[in-house]
Amino acid sequence: MGKHIVVVNAGPRKGWNTDTLLTEAAAGAEEAGATIERFDLFRLERYTGCISCFGCKREKNAGHCVCRDGLTPVLDAIREADGLIIGSPNYLGEMTASFRALYERLVFQNLTYNKERPCCNERPIPVLLIMTSNAPDIAYTGLVHNYKQTLSRFIGPTKTFVAGNTLQLKDYDKTDWPWTMFDPEAKQRHHDKAFPKACCKAHQLGFELAQ
Repeated sequence: MGKHIVVVNAGPRKGWNTDTLLTEAAAGAEEAGATIERFDLFRLERYTGCISCFGCKREKNAGHCVCRDGLTPVLDAIREADGLIIGSPNYLGEMTASFRALYERLVFQNLTYNKERPCCNERPIPVLLIMTSNAPDIAYTGLVHNYKQTLSRFIGPTKTFVAGNTLQLKDYDKTDWPWTMFDPEAKQRHHDKAFPKACCKAHQLGFELAQ
């Protein structure tokens, strides 16, 4: 029986970089026999990051965020899944606020503050973290590595993939304030060459996660 994989899009733009790579990763997982359950965080009911209620620190709630809002079905689905694929664009040197909200609650519910048992997650699952960025691939190596370490410790073994120097607009010349930091033609050439390869890579990583 195939695995059940949860795919989470923490980016707002449908049909753009993060959304496209997540769709490819999901297709790869399906090719490996998995079923996909997808959530788009920007289209959920209202939710917040961790509110420090510490309800998850009570033994009866171990591994369960007790805050009930738009993220609850996402957290519940991940808890029952066989794998997680999550992606976010880079905003101002970080993941999106939507990603951070889920990340805080996903990780913190498994943190016990107990030396002997620091993590109460007894069912680790593989994670694929995808980040897209206008900057070069290597610009945020440290950022992605830190997320990889934490997710590996509290959710399950994590792989990461960064697609850098992505297009932000279809036509950079149509902005009211000229974006003179960029060479639109060079970015388009890079996109035409590199992004199809990034899609293939995301597809392969999704396939591998679901095997």
